[in-house]
Amino acid sequence: MVVKRVQLPSGTTQTLERFWNASATAFFRGPAGATINVKYGKGRFSRNVQKQTLDGVTIKKLTVGAGSLVFARMRMKVPTPSVVEYDVMPGGVARPSPEFDF
Repeated sequence: MVVKRVQLPSGTTQTLERFWNASATAFFRGPAGATINVKYGKGRFSRNVQKQTLDGVTIKKLTVGAGSLVFARMRMKVPTPSVVEYDVMPGGVARPSPEFDF
């Protein structure tokens, strides 16, 4: 498990993680109002799934599985410029959220 910290600009969707032939799970909490999703594929053959809005309190989870054989990205859009922390784990994860605060 790896806790990552990134600075994101507001207004555009940014890729946080890229996957090709790999699976992973990531956990997010804030910032409130930010949206997260997984995008499979590229160009007009892509599709967005698992779209969620963060509330700053509840931990939300994104997973990438077999669809990453095509190409997958975990993405986020923030309402204001923000420093974002999230926890990402390679492979499948059986538990619903990390055991520690991040």
